[in-house]
Amino acid sequence: MTPPLTDEQVKTFSRCMAVGGVAVFPSDTVYGLACDPSQREAVMRLYGLKGRSLESPSAVMFFSLSLALAAISEMGPRTRFALERLLPGPLTVLLDNPAGRFPLACGSEPATLGLRVPALGSQLAALSELRWPILQSSANKAGEPAPTSIAQLDPTLRSEVDLVLDGGSLGELSSSVLDLREYEREGRWKLLREGPLGHAQIDALLSEKS
Repeated sequence: MTPPLTDEQVKTFSRCMAVGGVAVFPSDTVYGLACDPSQREAVMRLYGLKGRSLESPSAVMFFSLSLALAAISEMGPRTRFALERLLPGPLTVLLDNPAGRFPLACGSEPATLGLRVPALGSQLAALSELRWPILQSSANKAGEPAPTSIAQLDPTLRSEVDLVLDGGSLGELSSSVLDLREYEREGRWKLLREGPLGHAQIDALLSEKS
């Protein structure tokens, strides 16, 4: 069995991000590619490794919900309530982005921000020490399946990244994708991709009262 990630591994991951590196890391769904969302060369390299257009959006991942809410402080109360109900979890949330935050992650859609806050079990708990966001995309070549173990990682991609964190075997599905861009104004949401969380689960979470 793969041992849990250590604090030292997470410190190495943080240093890799700080110097413009690209890493493979485990999440609560599948393995991802990560880089600093503010460093253009790192973002271009990550996209190049995937064979993906820079016009395609990626998500920004925080390893703490409180850090995510503080960083996107302009969101309205209804949206904040929804995020507090839904996250952390295996979900990518699409939000309005009036402040134009994380433009390199937004691709050709600067008015929309994809947000991830993973649910970290004991195997990945050390990642909670990472205090800065990352740009993340699944660790596969464009059009190929996302890996759920290091053994499934494309050998070429593995040889070209700067760091690989092994978190053992992960889930079978990529994150669900939920559009909350109309939630603040209209109270409407749309599930764009069903993954670990389905329509009924999301509806139940958003229907809970504080």
